[in-house]
Amino acid sequence: MEWLDNMNHAIDYIEGHLTEKMDYEKVAQAACCSVYHFQRMFTFITNVALSEYVRRRKMTLAAFELQNSNIKILDLALKYGYDSPESFTRAFQLLHGITPTAARKLGADIKAYPRISFQITIKGDSEMNYKIVQKETFTVYGIERIFDTKDGGHLKSIPDFWTELMENGDYVKLLKSANYPIGLNSICGYQELEGTSFPYMICSLKTPLSDSTGYKAIEIPAATWAVFVNEPHDLAETSKAMQTLNARVYTDWLPTSNYEIIPGYEFEIYYGIPGQKFYEESWIRVVPKSNN
Repeated sequence: MEWLDNMNHAIDYIEGHLTEKMDYEKVAQAACCSVYHFQRMFTFITNVALSEYVRRRKMTLAAFELQNSNIKILDLALKYGYDSPESFTRAFQLLHGITPTAARKLGADIKAYPRISFQITIKGDSEMNYKIVQKETFTVYGIERIFDTKDGGHLKSIPDFWTELMENGDYVKLLKSANYPIGLNSICGYQELEGTSFPYMICSLKTPLSDSTGYKAIEIPAATWAVFVNEPHDLAETSKAMQTLNARVYTDWLPTSNYEIIPGYEFEIYYGIPGQKFYEESWIRVVPKSNN
């Protein structure tokens, strides 16, 4: 499977450069996608931020060297890309719970995080509801903010963004501007930014009834979409349910489907009425896999 091969090529690159400052642009190139898209996929699939995985692997190898050589802690810190023994010691202790000096003692309890390998697993224990939809060009408008996938911070900052707009009244204003009784959506990745940053917009579909004055508008090109649907859940579970749904797109559906994902213009659509169950849809652009 080409997608699995690309992900494993990226891991090969990471493992071959753990003693250097990690170049995330080259990691993403090995996976044949953008930095933003690779980091997003990686976090969804592994439930660990890419930078955290790199740190764990560095500290795993560093601990092995400490216990099996006479290398100085200063030299080890420099080898794994740390500017000083102090910063290396903090990172080491954060992972292993003990200092590098203590880790050298016989019987010291340290942790080991193995290399990740991507492969297909056959589960079959939970169905996945989806449909393929052809949609012509349409426009959305709303409130945009730039987020960063580094250290997985977007997994917390995006829910905080929703909470902020609900508390300051901007959510209600945007909702009323649509002039029809449908909740707001979100879109991300519709513009390539440098590094690990990406745009995220809380938005509404623009119709003849909409008043989009003062909001940013985005024209969405005609495309084929794979639409995935969540099971109903309570409002408090929305963020976790959405992240789980996105993870299953990459781990359960993509490796065995007849489609390839086109990065960018990824939608999340939210449904529900307060006091009742809620559910979401994840819209992702796709194309049929090439015979080659």
